[in-house]
Amino acid sequence: MTDLPGLPSRRSFLKATAAGAALSGLAVSAKAQPAEPPVPLDQYQPEYFTPAEWTFILAATACLIPSEGDGPGALEARVPVFIDRELMGGYGAAADWYMEGPHVPEAHAFRGWQTPLTPAEVYRGAIPVFDAWCRDTHGAPFAELDAATQVTALTALQKGDVALDPTLKDFFSILIANTKEGYFADPMYGGNHGMQAWTYIGFPGARANFKEWVPRYNVEYPLGPVSIKGERA
Repeated sequence: MTDLPGLPSRRSFLKATAAGAALSGLAVSAKAQPAEPPVPLDQYQPEYFTPAEWTFILAATACLIPSEGDGPGALEARVPVFIDRELMGGYGAAADWYMEGPHVPEAHAFRGWQTPLTPAEVYRGAIPVFDAWCRDTHGAPFAELDAATQVTALTALQKGDVALDPTLKDFFSILIANTKEGYFADPMYGGNHGMQAWTYIGFPGARANFKEWVPRYNVEYPLGPVSIKGERA
């Protein structure tokens, strides 16, 4: 992961947060057939994002978890697909959230979601504003900036140096949270393609029973991960 101030080092957060981010479940069949190959990312038709938004998401997630390194990047794990599908579903619509006002943007994060906008609406409202800021500040929309300038731009967004409406102030925090979730979620949700992230950190996935391994500290788990649908890495 690219280093941004206040964030974990390049990839250290991957192993540290995997257990909390991964979704639990039981493998339905030990003999399940391999999943059908997905549509290549450059041919994927977004369900929620517009073409301009999709271009931004591809670039932003690739900047947060780049392909260079000893593990898969966000694009190899198809994190953008995960985010796109989530925004089309209950998460994007805040379907089971308490959304009644009053909303106090300056309230502490412990007080929960402080905007009348759903997560999907935050993405839709914030992306063009951030892209416009990138044009004014760096001469091009985010996706067209070089890697170092993208890091600089995301750092400014994280620190609150980009003038966003108060209703959009949580954009960076949900962008990075959704990127992590897409990296570690079960593949049935669109990300973690081929369980690459689980394989990288040695997570067993949705195996029905591995409790005998829980107390075996510093012993490498010998079996690969299994998805909720029973697919094996």
